[in-house]
Amino acid sequence: MRLLLDTHTLIWFFAGDSQLSSIARILIEDEDNNKLLSVASVWEMAIKKSQGNLNFTLPFQEYIEEKLSWEDFNLLNINLDHLNAIVTMPFYHKDPFDRLIVAQAMVEGIPILSKDSAFDAYSINRIW
Repeated sequence: MRLLLDTHTLIWFFAGDSQLSSIARILIEDEDNNKLLSVASVWEMAIKKSQGNLNFTLPFQEYIEEKLSWEDFNLLNINLDHLNAIVTMPFYHKDPFDRLIVAQAMVEGIPILSKDSAFDAYSINRIW
């Protein structure tokens, strides 16, 4: 199964945080699943790091590259179809990173692993 991780889901998984649901953890740890991370999430993490709201044990790029390869995640690039979907999306959620992640899930037809119940207003499958 292809799965798109929300930014907080990825951060909580990497940190071993108990806020991550057991269902999300099982799906992420399942080697048969294709785990996708939006470039938007990496961008959001970079901003949080620059603001001092997120800390890593390694330099940012090295940390992300190591985690992606070690956990077998794949980056989902942002394309014009994803951006076009945002044009007609209702504003149930105003966070630009979350809107892009929702648009990617809609266009790609894949579920999002996220605690954010605001995503339920969109025509996507949210798993938590």
